[in-house]
Amino acid sequence: MALIEFQQVSRVYVSGEHELKALDGVDLSIDKGKFVVILGPSGAGKSTLLNLLGGLDSPTSGKIVVGGKDISTLSGDELAEYRAKTVGFVFQFYNLIPTLTVHENVTLVKEISPQALSATKMIEEVGLSDHLNNFPSQLSGGEQQRVSIARALAKNPEVLLCDEPTGALDSETGVMVLKLLLKMARTYDKTIIIVTHNQNIARMADVVVRVKNGRILSVVDQPEPANADDIDW
Repeated sequence: MALIEFQQVSRVYVSGEHELKALDGVDLSIDKGKFVVILGPSGAGKSTLLNLLGGLDSPTSGKIVVGGKDISTLSGDELAEYRAKTVGFVFQFYNLIPTLTVHENVTLVKEISPQALSATKMIEEVGLSDHLNNFPSQLSGGEQQRVSIARALAKNPEVLLCDEPTGALDSETGVMVLKLLLKMARTYDKTIIIVTHNQNIARMADVVVRVKNGRILSVVDQPEPANADDIDW
């Protein structure tokens, strides 16, 4: 059974007399525990799709059902609760608080998520146990991204949404981050959704969704995805 369903979802932005259809009648179904890559060029609608699923924006029309709940009808307070409990976010830029240590940055999620996991355990999972008391400025870009993943995972969300999570990383560090995200999908049965324009990343996905001009071009299941180490960057 699908965890996530988009049913004829459109998002239209109006500026004066002009309309921009960022999404145009999208139907999409994603099962729990899948590692999904959403591909498309800039302006295709990838980030709009992610923002709608994350409860950061609302559709102009259509339904978005997550875990049996139609999030497109939720109030502002209900959406805030949905964001706190159901989804985690990993962005291209790490959004860490510079005056807090690694451990403090990850521990913050306990303030918004009642089902939060141990910050120390999640930092260990991303291989940064030796950096608990470091500040973001003392870390490399790849290490900061791993802290942001630990923070997202510590929320214990059902769905982890990643917007170009390797976009600011070199190839070696990018592969490390992708392997970590895949491990989280497999070990913790999380649904991982990555938005990217990098077609090589799609080779390691369970499901590849291609988007163009606000529409779904194709949804392809990959029963034998490639290993992250075998991907050409």
